[in-house]
Amino acid sequence: MATAHSGWIQRTRIGLLAVQGAAVFVAAAFVVAAIAGFIPGLTTNVDQLHWAGPASHAHLFGVFQVSVLHNLLHLVFGIAGLLLARTFARARAYLIGGGLIYLGLWVYGLIIDLAGPRNMMPLNNADNWLHLTIGVVMVLLGLTLAGTKTPTGADGEPLIPDEE
Repeated sequence: MATAHSGWIQRTRIGLLAVQGAAVFVAAAFVVAAIAGFIPGLTTNVDQLHWAGPASHAHLFGVFQVSVLHNLLHLVFGIAGLLLARTFARARAYLIGGGLIYLGLWVYGLIIDLAGPRNMMPLNNADNWLHLTIGVVMVLLGLTLAGTKTPTGADGEPLIPDEE
């Protein structure tokens, strides 16, 4: 909706729907994790950070094995989420689809030899269980927060009054 005010057209400020807010939060967490994967102190053994594979001995927070490829994939996944969070349907698709991808990555991490050549990311047991958690949380957010499409203003007030 547009209203005339002092010769300028003003648009009603619409806040994010819950599913969009969750997508922004998850996507931002991926971007932060991706950047943290390159920062000494947050990532141990940064000097041993390899492009890919289990030879990379860098660990985010000293726990999660990372590589340049791993960090870049998190960055791409986060940026994609920020872009997709612009609409209800795309935010929901990001959360559910991304959650399913992470559940698939968890299964992949369980069935491969973590020291073998198929471990391109690289993954360790901590990564596997984090991927399970991320996958479950993203799918649940996509399913449970999608219950309402009622837009709210920037301060949370409904912009469409409830019909009585």
